[in-house]
Amino acid sequence: DLKLGINGGLPVGDAEDYSNFQLGADVAYLFGVMNVLEVGPMLGYSRFFAEDIDTGFGETDADDISFLPIAASGRLGLGIAFVGLDLGYAVSLVDDGEGGFYYRPKIGVSLGLLNIIGSYQGISNNGENLSSVNVGLEFRL
Repeated sequence: DLKLGINGGLPVGDAEDYSNFQLGADVAYLFGVMNVLEVGPMLGYSRFFAEDIDTGFGETDADDISFLPIAASGRLGLGIAFVGLDLGYAVSLVDDGEGGFYYRPKIGVSLGLLNIIGSYQGISNNGENLSSVNVGLEFRL
């Protein structure tokens, strides 16, 4: 099944120091391995929107940070509900930016051609972690 998703989230951890909102989109093609298990490739886009930071000398405009996650995706069906995990690498789309290990555990409910998904997204590099708690919609084609 081809799956197209959109999500929005609240940054947590290190990310909440400079960002107040995260927005993302992804496309995955999942193959049925067994009746309850699907696996396949996933490609996404994730953007952390920067907030103005007060340095004590006035506010400074910070730049948004965006990534291109490339991952393997898997799901285990539990009736109309499912649990899943994306694992891979997030390529930085910022000049001189660094990518990192990408992970996104998720839970969801299937409503036919539409899924509602809750997830935690993390990008980890050298002890730093950009993460967010997300809610999204996914369309099955």
